[in-house]
Amino acid sequence: MLAKVCSAAVQGIEAYPIEVEVNVGWGETNIAIVGLPDAAVKESRDRVSTAMTNSAFHFPMGRTTINLAPADVRKEGPSFDLPIAIGWLAASEQMKSALLDNYVLVGELALTGAVRPVKGVLPIALRAKQDGRKGVIVPRDNAPEAAVVAGLDVIPIQNLREAVGFLEGEVAIAPLQVDLAKLFNYAGDDDVDMADVRGQESVKRALEIAAAGSHNLLLIGPPGTGKSMLAKRIPTILPPLTLDEALETTKIHSIVGLLAAGQALVTQRPFRSPHHTASDAGLLGGGINPTPGEISLAHHGVLFLDELPEFKRTVLETMRQPLEDGKVTISRAAGTMTFPSQFMLVAAMNPTPDGKMPGESKSSPREIGNYLGRISGPLLDRIDLHVEVPQVKFREMQAAKPGESSATVRERVITARRIQQARFTGKKVTCNARMGSRELKEFCVLDEAATELLRHAMTEMGLSARAHDRILKVSRTIADLAACASITAEHLGEAIQYRTLDRQLWG
Repeated sequence: MLAKVCSAAVQGIEAYPIEVEVNVGWGETNIAIVGLPDAAVKESRDRVSTAMTNSAFHFPMGRTTINLAPADVRKEGPSFDLPIAIGWLAASEQMKSALLDNYVLVGELALTGAVRPVKGVLPIALRAKQDGRKGVIVPRDNAPEAAVVAGLDVIPIQNLREAVGFLEGEVAIAPLQVDLAKLFNYAGDDDVDMADVRGQESVKRALEIAAAGSHNLLLIGPPGTGKSMLAKRIPTILPPLTLDEALETTKIHSIVGLLAAGQALVTQRPFRSPHHTASDAGLLGGGINPTPGEISLAHHGVLFLDELPEFKRTVLETMRQPLEDGKVTISRAAGTMTFPSQFMLVAAMNPTPDGKMPGESKSSPREIGNYLGRISGPLLDRIDLHVEVPQVKFREMQAAKPGESSATVRERVITARRIQQARFTGKKVTCNARMGSRELKEFCVLDEAATELLRHAMTEMGLSARAHDRILKVSRTIADLAACASITAEHLGEAIQYRTLDRQLWG
């Protein structure tokens, strides 16, 4: 007898439907799985057959053929265990159900018959709704992330026996529901706050500008000045994720398997800090079946690269295109996959190999040149704000009065972002840092004084066309923080100031 069960698999960050066909016939007992299965899928025949026996079902004798359609797409992972088991039971007439066409099934089976969580359930749930399915049957630990998809019945199950009972109508399982408002009201980590940082007022101002426009930021200063401390507090002043942003971010984390058991959504902006030994595949993503890398895991959040010159130059150069396009494309012989990567780059570095400023360093000019030369000019051009982080003075360290809290700074950032949202209504642009040439011409018009100031800066500093555009974007953000409709020479002058440090160090 033939049975068909609906399932799904993930390619890139999107899911596509898989039809599991199981046929149990006469002949010598044999199990064949076809449809380009990988090793984990092939091994499912042993897991499934043992789970069926331990769940009080009998093992079907005869020749069993299991087809995963479409047959020209490679199937990976253990998520097909549950649909294969249900199809096997239906084909061997151990269960009867008219609901198999209504639900998409995914889950890994333990030998006991228990259902274990799998990766990528959120994109699978979104695809099930898109295809018009009534709901999904998923492991209990995966149910909360699927339940954020409105209009879809999410049935959490713990074991194979429970899944069969539900499909036959013998076990009533209420669809899981989650409270999205409650999820977004989670306050996050209260131990990290901008008020903890003593002094560094000019650096805090740069961080506020960067957060308000989602601009890339480079912090340069000697060891111990608080570069990492400041960077780790940037997420506390960023605006909260919208539902669409949270869904997109959660999809990426679900595919990689970073969601905790029972976690429904990623509601806090990601903060990723890879070690400087990271490879290009670790940063961009890759593998035989490409998976997202660090820059995609930082989507809608912060990618912090500490000790920037210690990263391999080839690894840093791979980020140039994603920084421009907001996405990374990985090409393999089997096909091409695109992952979103609209992240805010925050980098930190010492000015010289021994950590001192060039005038105080004991390193030779050649050593300093080699050290700074690990970061290319095109990559520096893509970083909007270059900020010096000086040593904190003793009286600032001992000050009794704390600085501004993250909540206070965040309110100003949110106000500036609302101005940008209103400005870009009907456009694909979401913040000032993502403006294209058309938006620059429309929203960054300069008066005569500001135009002359920018011309002078371009001539004297030898800035590139890309640096010109990024100065305009930063000045637009500074004007938004001041609630000014137009960009003045004062706003532009502050933006230009953030492009002088690299000229002093790199020449």
